Amino acid sequence: MVEYMDLQWGQIPAWKKAVKRGMDFFLSSAALILLLPFIVLMGAAIKLDSRGSVFFKQERAGYSGKPFYMWKFRTMVQEAERDKDYETHELDPRITRVGKFLRNWTLDEIPQFWNVFKGEMSLVGPRPALLYQAAAYTSIQKKRLSVKPGMSGLAQVVGRNSLTWPERIELDIKYIETFSLTQDFLILLKTIGLILSRKGVYGEKN
Repeated sequence: MVEYMDLQWGQIPAWKKAVKRGMDFFLSSAALILLLPFIVLMGAAIKLDSRGSVFFKQERAGYSGKPFYMWKFRTMVQEAERDKDYETHELDPRITRVGKFLRNWTLDEIPQFWNVFKGEMSLVGPRPALLYQAAAYTSIQKKRLSVKPGMSGLAQVVGRNSLTWPERIELDIKYIETFSLTQDFLILLKTIGLILSRKGVYGEKN
């Protein structure tokens, strides 16, 4: 586990943290209730389209580096992660038909509302890194671990997967250093536009 606690985040007023957590809890609860019929429908579609489980879970680095399991709808063939190719591209043959639809509209991320509900993630924050990525962080990059990872974040609304990894980290650190509830609200609004535009769903295949 990569442990890290940033003093600057620790100096954020407690009421702001409480508001952020309250917003996470309320919106994730509402989303899980309202989207339950869709979750059931997508679960059935995934099962009919390909062999395997409905959900995909993967261990990621959370707040202060604590590992947790992040949930998604399964969009690839069963056990696709054994290929060790984490940079998925648009023509990746491992992606199923239903999976392509889910990815194009970012619907595969819906199960992460459960992670937010449990307090493992936030609606807004740096996207959770894989454990091997977090283990390789520099002292500056470790600042990403000083907040809960998010479903969306500054890096996502700026460029999403079209950005390089160093560019994403730089924007995530900027988000932490300039944190405000207003910024969170604006990122959530921009995320809606990003999903509708379907920009940056895939990175470039090297």
